[in-house]
Amino acid sequence: MAEAFVRTLKRDYVRVNPRPDAKTVIEQLPGWFAHYNDVHPHHALRYRSPREFIAKTCEALSGL
Repeated sequence: MAEAFVRTLKRDYVRVNPRPDAKTVIEQLPGWFAHYNDVHPHHALRYRSPREFIAKTCEALSGL
């Protein structure tokens, strides 16, 4: 699971953003993580973001 996350982070964030030095990358990480959790679609979650998946799951469970 961690390997898939690292691969996605490299493919979808690191390669398409400026990274002149380590400090720049570290400063960008919080935004990348937020996007990954709030917006980025995940195949295993039926192309929803993790936050969207959790919200829908909680909503469905509260209706039981």
